[in-house]
Amino acid sequence: MEEFRLCTIEEMEAATDRLLETAAKVGADTYQSRLAHQNPHCGFGDKGTCCRICRMGPCRITPKEPRGICGCDAHGIVGRNFLRFTAGGAATHSDHGRNIVDTLYHAEPGGAYQVKDPEKLIRIAKEWGVETEGRDIYDLCKEVAYMGLEEYGKVFGTQRWLSRAPKHTQELWAKAGVEPRAIDKEISCSMHMTHMGNSSLAEALVRQSFRAGMSDGWGGSMAGTEFSDVLFGTPKPVDTTANLGVMKKENVNIVVHGHDPALSELICEYCEDPEMLELAKSVGAEGITVSGVCCTANEVAMRRGVPMVGNFLQQENVVLTGCCEAIVVDVQCIFPALGPLSKCFHTKFITTSPICRMPDSDFIEFSVEDAAENAKNIVKTAVLNFKNRKPELIHIPDLVTEATVGYSVEAIKKQLNVVTNSVVDPQDTLKPLVDCIKSGVVKGAVAMVGCNNPRVRPDTAHIGLMKKLIANGIVIVASGCSAQAAARAGLMDKKAKDLCNSGLKRVCELADIPPVLHMGSCVDISRMMILVSDLAKEAGCNISQLPVLGCAPEWMSEKAVSIGNYVVATGIETYLGVEPGVSGSSEVTDLLTNGVRDWFEAAYTVETDIDKLGDMMVEKIKEKRAALGI
Repeated sequence: MEEFRLCTIEEMEAATDRLLETAAKVGADTYQSRLAHQNPHCGFGDKGTCCRICRMGPCRITPKEPRGICGCDAHGIVGRNFLRFTAGGAATHSDHGRNIVDTLYHAEPGGAYQVKDPEKLIRIAKEWGVETEGRDIYDLCKEVAYMGLEEYGKVFGTQRWLSRAPKHTQELWAKAGVEPRAIDKEISCSMHMTHMGNSSLAEALVRQSFRAGMSDGWGGSMAGTEFSDVLFGTPKPVDTTANLGVMKKENVNIVVHGHDPALSELICEYCEDPEMLELAKSVGAEGITVSGVCCTANEVAMRRGVPMVGNFLQQENVVLTGCCEAIVVDVQCIFPALGPLSKCFHTKFITTSPICRMPDSDFIEFSVEDAAENAKNIVKTAVLNFKNRKPELIHIPDLVTEATVGYSVEAIKKQLNVVTNSVVDPQDTLKPLVDCIKSGVVKGAVAMVGCNNPRVRPDTAHIGLMKKLIANGIVIVASGCSAQAAARAGLMDKKAKDLCNSGLKRVCELADIPPVLHMGSCVDISRMMILVSDLAKEAGCNISQLPVLGCAPEWMSEKAVSIGNYVVATGIETYLGVEPGVSGSSEVTDLLTNGVRDWFEAAYTVETDIDKLGDMMVEKIKEKRAALGI
């Protein structure tokens, strides 16, 4: 067997340092230099005590001036800022989901978009009370997609997906008054509440923050995940590679970046098109390599095995290799710096969405109606750009790791069912995982999610925490940039089982899984909510009693706050390695770290010392096991 070798943080940093030399050579700035110029950060913004929502201000709260011009105190200002931050994240993820549902509505036989998992579509239709017997799959597709779009502006009622949660959890939501109504209503309501002269009561603002987050995780994000599976296929385990070395000097390199798989799926298809491959050879390339950054990478990796070249803070590095013919972006987490940076090289920076317009880019608008034509045009543009490379700027770091990805809830159930010899449901259940947890072979699970962030030495928190947790017998499910950190480090290689304690190692061997399971992109954290709901039902306990935790050690975006809110609201203790910008209010801080436990049986823990954070998580898992008597 080939010897297993992790890729270390030091190796990753050395590769970046070498690419920064190229940046200096061409006179390009990078996030590292811009970060240095921005330090120190604004102290008022850090604490959440700066108010900019009207033009009487901005107002800043200090001990000398404890109220803004309107009379709002620090608790109201911090609460409003937290709610607006949440609403921004909920809007972003939910709009992604809306785009997927709209794409599903336009799916047709032989078209650019087709139904690739009809069984899942039928399951959702039955769940929503739609007659399926004898129906044409595309007729059913239109009806279900229309119902999905109605969730965004429904007149009465709450989100349909809430019924997937255990009854106890649903009762908690109802009692706390956080059941999300129409998705757009919760976002609009959040903006209304935070307008000047409206809510300034911390508890009301925090409560709506959780309701807005719920409209994302149990609304828009869940729609994005479930209907992406219907359109592009429900992920199954697939082998892939990660790190900057997946780019090939001899090939045309196209990097897809962003979050929406509607674009990247078609880009991948046309990169395999014989006509495009022949065109690549005609310009001197041996073939076409497509790789991904951020959650677009996760989407195409888990369905197609496309390599993951890097996560959020690696996006400039792919251009700095000098071998990137085109970086093609859709929406979210895209550096505006990619435009001027690409102009220092031969790279085409191609934007495709009216939601994400940026200077110094080639804009090729991508829509359902002309998706195939534009995807082919993008690939052709990249191929023809191969001849414009500047050989003196080419350097691809020699870093490649192996990874197995694509663990949807369905795939996890199927894989874990081989762990025990007990008779299990032929439809696949989580009983084997429950048995492993009860016996202590697996101590618990942590959902590791979120961005990477230059406030933390990038990726060190993700990777360090994962190593500590699996060494303590705690399995990891990961998504988003956290998942890519794991893949780049080698922790999604099945051979990483050697880093686990004996119990988890044995489970990894029996189930043929790595100790860190790739569950997808950041909208796919909704998969984790389904997973814990099913696990609680199987175990016969409440979600909050499970030895399961959430963790976002390097988060940075509005989306991450929305995610954290719906994870906590689902009953999962959630650990943060970056402070959420609320320390200026003792009331908001106490609510988030303690008070909301009365609502959801879970709350936030914030600890910026990552070693301490890991120790706290291990102890919490032990505490939960003891409370269950296991």
